[in-house]
Amino acid sequence: MRNLPYSGFGLSRSVTLFKAHRKEPVDPAGFYSLIAADSVRQLARYTSLSGQLVLDVGGGPGYFRSAFLDAGARYYWVEPDVSEMEAGGIEVPGRIRGSALELPFRSGSIDLCYSSNVLEHVPDPWRMCSELVRVTRPGGLIFLSYTNWLSPWGGHETAPWHYLGGHRAAERFRKREGHAPKNRFGETLFPVSVAGTLAWARQRSDVVVVDAMPRYLPDWAKVVLRVPGAREVVTWNLAMVLRKV
Repeated sequence: MRNLPYSGFGLSRSVTLFKAHRKEPVDPAGFYSLIAADSVRQLARYTSLSGQLVLDVGGGPGYFRSAFLDAGARYYWVEPDVSEMEAGGIEVPGRIRGSALELPFRSGSIDLCYSSNVLEHVPDPWRMCSELVRVTRPGGLIFLSYTNWLSPWGGHETAPWHYLGGHRAAERFRKREGHAPKNRFGETLFPVSVAGTLAWARQRSDVVVVDAMPRYLPDWAKVVLRVPGAREVVTWNLAMVLRKV
């Protein structure tokens, strides 16, 4: 496992991750390798990855592969976009082209289903969530993390102007940059709320919410999830750990 420049889940970790996020446009491999190692460390709080079959839904080029393999997992990733899949130049077994809305795996075949920053990019988030549950075996875990719409980064490269509306923010970006944003509101970027995802998980009878947290904030910031309104802005990125029953 990659040695991380912080210990614990406090403020030092948050500062490091946010600084790395600023470099993502110029060093995506470095940023996502850090996030991958951090994800493995997060998951170690809930389960051992050794020997587990992990499916990374929306795994892009496969930047997370090494971190999961180093932890002893058997790792596969699904990605619908060929250009995303090939962006990192990673030519190894385990990558599968497929949609998060219709995963090409048997029901109950996966030990741990992992998805990082994908939910806001699908037009039917609840169908994707249901697919994560479907392919996970009883007793297995689901780690779901995404950028919620009303967070400061909710509009991605069009932020913070998304607060004035997604279409308006996209048009502003186009006029300033001379081209459309990669994440196009209503096409490849959709508003997903913290409240909506928590409600979806809690109303299902086949999963239990093991934990929910602002992914990049210190552990003590979990309390914000109890505050409607504020949690939509402060959370930044919601992470949930679910156990299938």
